[in-house]
Formats: sequence, structure tokens, C-alpha cells
Amino acid sequence: MTNRLRAEIQEEEEAEKKLIVKEMPVKEIPDNFFTQFFTKGFVTAEEATRALPFVLYVAFLGMIYIGNRHLAENTIRDIDKYTKQKKELSWGYKSSKADLAFKSTFTEVARRADSLGIKESLQPPQKIADKEDGQ
Repeated sequence: MTNRLRAEIQEEEEAEKKLIVKEMPVKEIPDNFFTQFFTKGFVTAEEATRALPFVLYVAFLGMIYIGNRHLAENTIRDIDKYTKQKKELSWGYKSSKADLAFKSTFTEVARRADSLGIKESLQPPQKIADKEDGQ
């Protein structure tokens, strides 16, 4: 009985596998400018094949143009970023230079020396001469 059921199951599967092929009606190409342009002989397959290298060349040039434009825009962004960074560093340099000029004044140096316990000398500096030179 199992063999018989298998045979029946296989027959049913084979029946399902058979496809019914319906013939579809042929679609007519609409009669507009583009279909006339490509089918009526304005551009033949030979002309399209002959023009293919030129079309590929123009497409390649277009890709190079787009890439060059992208690279130029990135370069401009980098230049702007570095210009802003240079300005900030210049401001920092100028403020540090002004602080150094203030801290190196005579009164500021004397005030800082007093805070360390160093007193200003009241005697003028003396010149040390070597006796061998004859002076």
C-alpha cells in the first residue's frame, strides 16, 4: 500500500510540474518620437556600435570632470580649515608675546624677585678687569 501511495503522489507531483503555456499577444510598440528615432533608420545598430567608443570616451571624461570637481571642493575646504587654524594660532602667539613683554618689564621682574626674597641691589655693577691686559 505504501508503494501505491508513493506512485500516486509522484503522479500528482508530475501533473503539477507540467506547465500550461499560454501564448501572450504581441505587444505593439507605441508610435512616438523615440521609437521612430531608433527603429525607422535614424540610428541603426551599426551606427550605434560605431559610435560606442566615442560615447564611452565622453562618459570617461565626464567621470574625470566629476572627480576633479570633488577633489577641488575638498581642497578648498582644507584651505579654509587651515586658514582658520592659522588665525587661531596667530592670536595665541600675539597674546603670549604680549604677556612675555609685560612680564619682562623692570617693575614686574622686581616685584616677582621680591616675592622670592631676592632684593634689588642698590650698588651699581662693577667692572672686573684682568691685570695682565694692562688696563
